Amino acid sequence: MTTVLVIAARDDWPTDRVVKALTDGGAEVFRMDTAEFPQDLTLAGHIDARCGWSGGLTTAHRAVDLADIDAVYFRAPNAFALPSAMSGPERRFAAAQARAGLGGIISALTCRWVNHPAAMSRAEYKPLQLATARECGLAIPPTLITNSPDAVRAFVGDMRGVAVCKPVASPVLIEDDQLKTVYTRRLTRDDLGDLRGIDTTAHLFQAWVDKDHEVRLTVVGERLLAAEVHAGSDTGHTDWRSDYASLTYRVTEVPNDVAEGVRGYMDRLGLRFAALDFVVGPDGAWTFLEANPCGQWDWIEHATGLPVSQAIADELQGAPA
Repeated sequence: MTTVLVIAARDDWPTDRVVKALTDGGAEVFRMDTAEFPQDLTLAGHIDARCGWSGGLTTAHRAVDLADIDAVYFRAPNAFALPSAMSGPERRFAAAQARAGLGGIISALTCRWVNHPAAMSRAEYKPLQLATARECGLAIPPTLITNSPDAVRAFVGDMRGVAVCKPVASPVLIEDDQLKTVYTRRLTRDDLGDLRGIDTTAHLFQAWVDKDHEVRLTVVGERLLAAEVHAGSDTGHTDWRSDYASLTYRVTEVPNDVAEGVRGYMDRLGLRFAALDFVVGPDGAWTFLEANPCGQWDWIEHATGLPVSQAIADELQGAPA
Protein backbone atom coordinates (compact mmCIF):
# COMPACT_ATOMS: atom_id res chain seq x y z
CA MET A 1 0.00 0.00 0.00
CA THR A 2 1.24 3.48 -0.91
CA THR A 3 1.31 6.09 1.87
CA VAL A 4 0.83 9.64 0.63
CA LEU A 5 1.33 12.81 2.65
CA VAL A 6 -0.98 15.54 1.33
CA ILE A 7 -0.11 19.10 2.35
CA ALA A 8 -2.76 21.62 1.32
CA ALA A 9 -5.21 24.17 2.69
CA ARG A 10 -8.02 22.55 4.65
CA ASP A 11 -10.70 24.02 2.38
CA ASP A 12 -8.97 23.32 -0.95
CA TRP A 13 -11.63 21.25 -2.70
CA PRO A 14 -9.53 20.34 -5.76
CA THR A 15 -7.28 18.53 -3.29
CA ASP A 16 -10.38 16.68 -2.06
CA ARG A 17 -10.66 15.18 -5.55
CA VAL A 18 -7.05 14.01 -5.46
CA VAL A 19 -7.52 12.49 -2.01
CA LYS A 20 -10.62 10.62 -3.21
CA ALA A 21 -8.75 9.28 -6.24
CA LEU A 22 -5.92 8.17 -3.97
CA THR A 23 -8.15 6.40 -1.48
CA ASP A 24 -10.22 4.82 -4.26
CA GLY A 25 -6.92 3.47 -5.59
CA GLY A 26 -6.07 1.90 -2.24
CA ALA A 27 -3.57 4.47 -0.97
CA GLU A 28 -3.22 5.47 2.67
CA VAL A 29 -3.53 9.27 2.92
CA PHE A 30 -2.42 11.56 5.72
CA ARG A 31 -3.70 15.06 4.93
CA MET A 32 -2.50 18.12 6.78
CA ASP A 33 -2.44 21.89 6.51
CA THR A 34 0.56 23.73 7.90
CA ALA A 35 -2.00 25.96 9.65
CA GLU A 36 -2.53 23.00 12.00
CA PHE A 37 1.03 23.34 13.31
CA PRO A 38 1.89 23.68 16.13
CA GLN A 39 -1.45 23.81 17.93
CA ASP A 40 -3.25 20.88 16.29
CA LEU A 41 -0.37 18.96 14.72
CA THR A 42 2.52 17.41 16.63
CA LEU A 43 5.91 16.70 15.07
CA ALA A 44 8.43 14.22 16.51
CA GLY A 45 11.16 13.48 14.00
CA HIS A 46 14.57 11.96 14.58
CA ILE A 47 17.59 10.97 12.50
CA ASP A 48 20.86 9.24 13.33
CA ALA A 49 23.82 7.55 11.66
CA ARG A 50 21.82 4.38 11.00
CA CYS A 51 18.71 5.72 9.25
CA GLY A 52 17.05 8.78 7.79
CA TRP A 53 14.19 10.80 9.23
CA SER A 54 11.60 8.78 11.12
CA GLY A 55 9.14 9.53 13.87
CA GLY A 56 5.72 10.96 13.35
CA LEU A 57 3.17 13.57 12.46
CA THR A 58 0.16 13.32 14.73
CA THR A 59 -3.21 15.02 15.12
CA ALA A 60 -6.13 14.19 17.37
CA HIS A 61 -7.54 11.88 14.69
CA ARG A 62 -4.64 10.43 12.69
CA ALA A 63 -0.91 9.76 12.60
CA VAL A 64 1.78 8.83 10.09
CA ASP A 65 5.37 7.68 10.45
CA LEU A 66 7.77 9.76 8.37
CA ALA A 67 9.65 6.61 7.34
CA ASP A 68 6.47 5.17 5.79
CA ILE A 69 5.77 8.09 3.44
CA ASP A 70 6.12 7.08 -0.23
CA ALA A 71 4.96 10.34 -1.84
CA VAL A 72 4.09 13.94 -0.99
CA TYR A 73 1.48 16.11 -2.71
CA PHE A 74 2.30 19.74 -1.88
CA ARG A 75 -0.27 22.37 -2.85
CA ALA A 76 -0.42 25.86 -1.32
CA PRO A 77 -1.05 25.22 2.40
CA ASN A 78 -1.92 28.02 4.80
CA ALA A 79 0.46 29.80 7.16
CA PHE A 80 1.33 28.41 10.57
CA ALA A 81 -1.30 29.16 13.23
CA LEU A 82 0.64 30.31 16.26
CA PRO A 83 -0.77 31.05 19.73
CA SER A 84 -2.49 34.44 19.83
CA ALA A 85 -0.82 35.31 23.14
CA MET A 86 2.57 35.63 21.40
CA SER A 87 3.96 39.08 20.69
CA GLY A 88 4.79 40.11 17.14
CA PRO A 89 8.51 39.36 17.47
CA GLU A 90 7.74 36.04 19.15
CA ARG A 91 5.39 35.06 16.33
CA ARG A 92 7.96 35.89 13.66
CA PHE A 93 10.61 33.91 15.52
CA ALA A 94 8.30 30.93 16.08
CA ALA A 95 7.16 30.93 12.44
CA ALA A 96 10.77 30.82 11.27
CA GLN A 97 11.47 27.91 13.63
CA ALA A 98 8.36 26.08 12.42
CA ARG A 99 9.34 26.59 8.79
CA ALA A 100 12.87 25.33 9.41
CA GLY A 101 11.77 22.44 11.63
CA LEU A 102 8.56 21.04 10.18
CA GLY A 103 9.25 22.31 6.67
CA GLY A 104 12.86 21.20 6.81
CA ILE A 105 12.06 17.64 7.83
CA ILE A 106 9.30 17.23 5.25
CA SER A 107 11.52 18.71 2.53
CA ALA A 108 14.21 16.17 3.43
CA LEU A 109 11.97 13.18 2.72
CA THR A 110 13.35 11.07 -0.14
CA CYS A 111 10.17 10.07 -1.95
CA ARG A 112 8.03 11.02 -4.94
CA TRP A 113 7.03 14.69 -4.91
CA VAL A 114 4.30 16.61 -6.73
CA ASN A 115 6.00 19.08 -6.46
CA HIS A 116 8.93 19.57 -4.10
CA PRO A 117 8.54 23.07 -2.56
CA ALA A 118 12.12 24.03 -3.43
CA ALA A 119 11.51 23.24 -7.11
CA MET A 120 8.18 25.09 -7.02
CA SER A 121 9.73 28.17 -5.46
CA ARG A 122 12.42 28.39 -8.13
CA ALA A 123 10.02 27.64 -10.99
CA GLU A 124 7.72 30.53 -10.06
CA TYR A 125 10.17 33.11 -11.46
CA LYS A 126 8.90 34.22 -14.88
CA PRO A 127 12.37 35.26 -16.11
CA LEU A 128 13.57 31.71 -15.41
CA GLN A 129 10.46 30.26 -17.05
CA LEU A 130 11.07 32.20 -20.26
CA ALA A 131 14.79 31.39 -20.37
CA THR A 132 14.13 27.68 -19.74
CA ALA A 133 11.35 27.53 -22.34
CA ARG A 134 13.61 29.15 -24.95
CA GLU A 135 16.47 26.77 -24.13
CA CYS A 136 14.09 23.81 -24.52
CA GLY A 137 13.04 24.91 -28.01
CA LEU A 138 9.69 26.51 -27.20
CA ALA A 139 8.76 29.76 -28.94
CA ILE A 140 8.49 32.75 -26.58
CA PRO A 141 7.44 36.37 -27.18
CA PRO A 142 10.05 39.16 -27.02
CA THR A 143 9.97 40.33 -23.40
CA LEU A 144 11.25 43.28 -21.39
CA ILE A 145 11.40 43.48 -17.60
CA THR A 146 12.28 46.97 -16.41
CA ASN A 147 11.61 49.94 -14.16
CA SER A 148 12.77 52.42 -16.82
CA PRO A 149 10.13 54.40 -18.77
CA ASP A 150 12.68 55.07 -21.54
CA ALA A 151 13.30 51.34 -21.92
CA VAL A 152 9.54 50.76 -22.22
CA ARG A 153 9.19 53.33 -25.00
CA ALA A 154 12.15 51.88 -26.88
CA PHE A 155 10.82 48.33 -26.55
CA VAL A 156 7.31 49.24 -27.68
CA GLY A 157 8.81 51.10 -30.60
CA ASP A 158 10.72 47.98 -31.62
CA MET A 159 7.45 46.02 -31.38
CA ARG A 160 5.78 48.57 -33.68
CA GLY A 161 3.53 49.75 -30.88
CA VAL A 162 1.81 46.42 -30.24
CA ALA A 163 2.71 45.25 -26.75
CA VAL A 164 1.16 44.25 -23.44
CA CYS A 165 1.98 44.83 -19.79
CA LYS A 166 1.49 42.15 -17.13
CA PRO A 167 2.69 41.43 -13.58
CA VAL A 168 6.06 39.74 -13.14
CA ALA A 169 4.79 37.79 -10.11
CA SER A 170 1.36 36.88 -8.76
CA PRO A 171 -1.37 39.12 -10.23
CA VAL A 172 -3.39 39.00 -6.99
CA LEU A 173 -3.29 41.55 -4.18
CA ILE A 174 -5.47 42.47 -1.21
CA GLU A 175 -6.39 46.13 -0.81
CA ASP A 176 -9.03 47.54 1.56
CA ASP A 177 -9.89 43.94 2.53
CA GLN A 178 -10.78 43.18 -1.09
CA LEU A 179 -9.13 40.62 -3.36
CA LYS A 180 -8.03 42.31 -6.57
CA THR A 181 -6.42 40.95 -9.74
CA VAL A 182 -4.12 42.77 -12.14
CA TYR A 183 -4.86 41.57 -15.67
CA THR A 184 -2.78 41.70 -18.82
CA ARG A 185 -3.49 44.88 -20.78
CA ARG A 186 -2.59 46.05 -24.24
CA LEU A 187 -0.68 49.31 -24.13
CA THR A 188 -2.32 52.34 -25.69
CA ARG A 189 -0.83 55.60 -26.94
CA ASP A 190 -2.15 57.27 -23.76
CA ASP A 191 -0.32 54.68 -21.65
CA LEU A 192 2.96 55.48 -23.37
CA GLY A 193 2.36 59.17 -22.86
CA ASP A 194 2.13 58.73 -19.10
CA LEU A 195 4.46 56.09 -17.68
CA ARG A 196 4.50 57.46 -14.16
CA GLY A 197 4.95 54.65 -11.65
CA ILE A 198 7.08 52.46 -13.89
CA ASP A 199 10.16 53.44 -11.88
CA THR A 200 8.63 52.20 -8.60
CA THR A 201 9.14 48.47 -9.25
CA ALA A 202 9.75 45.84 -11.92
CA HIS A 203 7.22 45.56 -14.76
CA LEU A 204 6.95 42.96 -17.52
CA PHE A 205 6.26 43.95 -21.12
CA GLN A 206 5.80 41.57 -24.02
CA ALA A 207 5.17 41.75 -27.71
CA TRP A 208 1.52 41.06 -28.50
CA VAL A 209 1.20 37.65 -30.14
CA ASP A 210 -1.64 37.31 -32.64
CA LYS A 211 -3.88 34.54 -31.39
CA ASP A 212 -6.63 32.32 -32.63
CA HIS A 213 -7.05 30.90 -29.14
CA GLU A 214 -5.01 29.91 -26.10
CA VAL A 215 -4.19 26.52 -24.59
CA ARG A 216 -4.03 25.57 -20.94
CA LEU A 217 -1.68 22.59 -20.83
CA THR A 218 -1.74 20.70 -17.54
CA VAL A 219 1.32 18.47 -17.19
CA VAL A 220 1.30 15.62 -14.69
CA GLY A 221 4.37 13.41 -14.86
CA GLU A 222 4.55 12.24 -18.48
CA ARG A 223 0.92 13.09 -19.22
CA LEU A 224 0.08 16.19 -21.24
CA LEU A 225 -3.55 17.23 -20.76
CA ALA A 226 -4.35 20.10 -23.11
CA ALA A 227 -7.48 22.22 -23.50
CA GLU A 228 -8.12 25.00 -25.99
CA VAL A 229 -9.46 28.18 -24.39
CA HIS A 230 -11.63 30.30 -26.70
CA ALA A 231 -12.61 33.77 -25.51
CA GLY A 232 -15.92 35.30 -26.56
CA SER A 233 -15.18 38.91 -25.60
CA ASP A 234 -12.51 41.52 -26.30
CA THR A 235 -11.33 41.58 -22.68
CA GLY A 236 -11.22 37.79 -22.59
CA HIS A 237 -9.24 37.77 -25.82
CA THR A 238 -6.55 39.91 -24.17
CA ASP A 239 -6.56 37.99 -20.86
CA TRP A 240 -9.01 35.10 -20.57
CA ARG A 241 -8.90 35.26 -16.76
CA SER A 242 -10.75 38.59 -16.92
CA ASP A 243 -13.96 37.08 -18.38
CA TYR A 244 -14.46 33.43 -17.50
CA ALA A 245 -18.15 33.65 -18.48
CA SER A 246 -17.18 34.20 -22.13
CA LEU A 247 -14.90 31.15 -22.36
CA THR A 248 -15.46 27.86 -24.14
CA TYR A 249 -13.11 24.88 -24.05
CA ARG A 250 -12.13 21.96 -26.24
CA VAL A 251 -9.72 19.11 -25.60
CA THR A 252 -6.78 19.20 -28.00
CA GLU A 253 -3.53 17.42 -28.82
CA VAL A 254 -0.04 18.83 -28.28
CA PRO A 255 2.23 19.03 -31.35
CA ASN A 256 5.23 16.72 -31.09
CA ASP A 257 7.82 19.51 -31.07
CA VAL A 258 5.94 21.37 -28.32
CA ALA A 259 5.55 18.16 -26.29
CA GLU A 260 9.29 17.54 -26.52
CA GLY A 261 10.05 21.09 -25.38
CA VAL A 262 7.57 20.89 -22.51
CA ARG A 263 9.03 17.64 -21.21
CA GLY A 264 12.49 19.18 -21.35
CA TYR A 265 11.18 22.21 -19.47
CA MET A 266 9.71 20.05 -16.72
CA ASP A 267 12.89 18.00 -16.37
CA ARG A 268 15.15 21.05 -16.15
CA LEU A 269 13.06 22.62 -13.40
CA GLY A 270 12.49 19.38 -11.49
CA LEU A 271 8.69 19.52 -11.78
CA ARG A 272 6.13 16.72 -11.94
CA PHE A 273 3.16 19.08 -12.21
CA ALA A 274 2.63 22.45 -13.86
CA ALA A 275 -0.08 24.43 -15.64
CA LEU A 276 1.35 26.02 -18.79
CA ASP A 277 -0.26 28.72 -20.92
CA PHE A 278 0.28 28.98 -24.68
CA VAL A 279 -1.00 31.27 -27.40
CA VAL A 280 -1.93 29.48 -30.62
CA GLY A 281 -1.72 31.76 -33.63
CA PRO A 282 -3.91 31.78 -36.75
CA ASP A 283 -1.17 29.71 -38.40
CA GLY A 284 -1.34 27.08 -35.64
CA ALA A 285 2.03 28.01 -34.09
CA TRP A 286 2.28 27.62 -30.29
CA THR A 287 3.96 30.37 -28.22
CA PHE A 288 4.80 29.81 -24.55
CA LEU A 289 3.63 32.51 -22.12
CA GLU A 290 4.16 31.16 -18.61
CA ALA A 291 3.92 28.12 -16.33
CA ASN A 292 2.51 27.86 -12.83
CA PRO A 293 3.98 25.01 -10.75
CA CYS A 294 0.90 25.21 -8.51
CA GLY A 295 -1.66 26.23 -11.13
CA GLN A 296 -5.41 25.75 -10.93
CA TRP A 297 -6.84 22.80 -12.84
CA ASP A 298 -10.18 21.83 -11.34
CA TRP A 299 -12.28 24.05 -13.59
CA ILE A 300 -10.56 22.65 -16.67
CA GLU A 301 -11.27 19.11 -15.50
CA HIS A 302 -14.92 20.04 -14.92
CA ALA A 303 -15.29 21.78 -18.29
CA THR A 304 -13.50 19.21 -20.44
CA GLY A 305 -13.44 15.92 -18.58
CA LEU A 306 -9.63 15.81 -18.68
CA PRO A 307 -8.66 13.42 -15.84
CA VAL A 308 -6.27 15.74 -13.98
CA SER A 309 -7.09 14.59 -10.44
CA GLN A 310 -6.69 10.94 -11.41
CA ALA A 311 -3.40 11.73 -13.18
CA ILE A 312 -2.08 13.39 -10.00
CA ALA A 313 -3.13 10.41 -7.92
CA ASP A 314 -1.49 8.02 -10.39
CA GLU A 315 1.72 10.03 -10.33
CA LEU A 316 1.83 9.97 -6.53
CA GLN A 317 1.32 6.21 -6.52
CA GLY A 318 3.95 5.62 -9.18
CA ALA A 319 1.40 4.22 -11.66
CA PRO A 320 2.49 4.10 -15.33
CA ALA A 321 1.23 6.94 -17.54
